[in-house]
Amino acid sequence: MSEKKNSLFEKMKNSKVNRATVVSVAMLLVATLVIVGVTLASNRSKKNDLPPVDTDTKDTTDAPETDEPDESAAVTEPEETKPPVSDPSKPTAEPLPSFVLPVKGAILKEHDAALQVYSATMGDYRVHLGIDVVTEENAPVYAAADGKVSKIWEDVKMGYCMAIEHSGDCVTVYKNLGKTLPEGIAEGVSVRSGQLVATVGNSAMIEIAEEPHLHFEMTVGGLSVDPLEYYDDKALEALKLDSSYEE
Repeated sequence: MSEKKNSLFEKMKNSKVNRATVVSVAMLLVATLVIVGVTLASNRSKKNDLPPVDTDTKDTTDAPETDEPDESAAVTEPEETKPPVSDPSKPTAEPLPSFVLPVKGAILKEHDAALQVYSATMGDYRVHLGIDVVTEENAPVYAAADGKVSKIWEDVKMGYCMAIEHSGDCVTVYKNLGKTLPEGIAEGVSVRSGQLVATVGNSAMIEIAEEPHLHFEMTVGGLSVDPLEYYDDKALEALKLDSSYEE
C-alpha cells in the first residue's frame, strides 16, 4: 500500500515538473514573438521617416579616371587665322613727288643733323638741318614740287620763311627770303613745280655774315632729311660745292 502511494506521488511530482517546463517554454516563445514584433514595427517606422528617393537625380559619384577622350564633350575647332583686310576707306600712302632745284647756285653748306658745322656769323659750331645754296641777292626762288603753301612767317633767327606741303607727307621749307613775295603767293595757295614763290634775301640774322643764299630744308613724315638725297645726278651736278666760304 505504501509503495503504491509513493509511486502515485512520484507520478504527480513528475507531472507538475513537466507542466512547469511546458509553461516556461510557452512563455519564452511568447516573449520571443513579442520582441520580434516590436523590432519589425520599429523598422517600419524608421523606413517611413526617410525622405523620398529622387529617381531623376543622376549619380554624382566620381567616375574612374581614364585616358580615353570623352566623346560626349563638344570638340572646339580652332578658328582659322585670316590675313588682315585693308580698309578701302583709308587712304594709302602717296608717293613722293619729283623735285626741281629751288634756286640756281652752288652748295655753300650741306645738311648734317649729327656733326656740327661752323657758323661764320655766330662764331661757333652747330648742326645744320638744311642746305645753303649760295647765289645772288634777290635771285628767284621756285617751288621744289607741286604743293600748297602751308605757312609764311618771320623767324627771329632765320628771317622770312615759307613752307610748302607736298604729297608723300613731305614739306619743303625756304628760309632767308626777301620780305616781298610775288603776287598771289599766300598761305593756302596751291603752287606748281618750278613756280616763282619768293626771292633770296639777307634776313637770317644767324647767317647774315655769309654770302647771299637760300637756306633750304625738307621733312618727310615729320622728320628732317637731307634734300640732296631726293635729287638726281643731273641736279646734283648743277649744285657744285662752293669752296669760297672755306677760304
